Amino acid sequence: MTKYIGAHVSAAGGVENAPLNAAKLGATSFALFTKNQRQWAAKPFTQEQIEKFKQNCKDAGYTPSQILPHDSYLINLGHPEQTALEKSRNAFLDELQRCEQLGLDRLNFHPGSHLKKISEEECMDRIAESINWALKQTSGVCAVIENTAGQGSNMGFKFEHLAYIIDRVEDKTRVGVCIDTCHAFTSGYDLSSRDAASETFDLFGEIVGFKYLKGMHLNDSKKELGTRVDRHESLGKGFIGMDAFDYIMKSERFEEIPMVLETPNSDIWTEEIAQLKEMVR
Repeated sequence: MTKYIGAHVSAAGGVENAPLNAAKLGATSFALFTKNQRQWAAKPFTQEQIEKFKQNCKDAGYTPSQILPHDSYLINLGHPEQTALEKSRNAFLDELQRCEQLGLDRLNFHPGSHLKKISEEECMDRIAESINWALKQTSGVCAVIENTAGQGSNMGFKFEHLAYIIDRVEDKTRVGVCIDTCHAFTSGYDLSSRDAASETFDLFGEIVGFKYLKGMHLNDSKKELGTRVDRHESLGKGFIGMDAFDYIMKSERFEEIPMVLETPNSDIWTEEIAQLKEMVR
């Protein structure tokens, strides 16, 4: 079995440092922000940065299928107001283009929020329109929708939401899903035992389909099942427990996609990655 296991690493000092930081952890995958996740704009990459990033990935043995870039938290592709929606779309396009420049083949993003100003359906229609608009202006990068915990007015907390958006994306070869285990659990999908995890992912297979699974975030949860609160916990120290992660590591459903930790204690990422690798064996 081929499992790519890593963490969301820092790109401080330049995007080219992210693969070096991942390699230090013994990671076989990694996630990164290609720019500051709390700002709208960023300086373009220099040619030197692009070349160094690609070389550092090559030296450490990372291919695009092992890397899961994440876009800015400010972007809302389902925004109810036109001016703000356009700002989000332009920022999303910039993120896709940055991935293109780095030779990466996927971009992970949170779908968007209706802010209680439009219906859920209208919001999801806008998200799909935003994806279509951005994909038409780029090539080679897959838009990877992350499931959410369902906090506030966020969409994407039901598998049906993900399927609805995918159904309206014109180029099905360039859309996918990232499942965050903490988000899934607190949005109401039980993962607290091997059987529960198996049932939850059976449901995902039926509603969305595993062909769309392009990445995972492996996080335990500080909050109980169905609370719709997004609070990540270190593996085995929250309400999910270790069984779900053991199931994921041993199942052939989760082959050759980047699976990354966003657990709160980066000091133990090396141990958590080693622990997950041991489960595969």
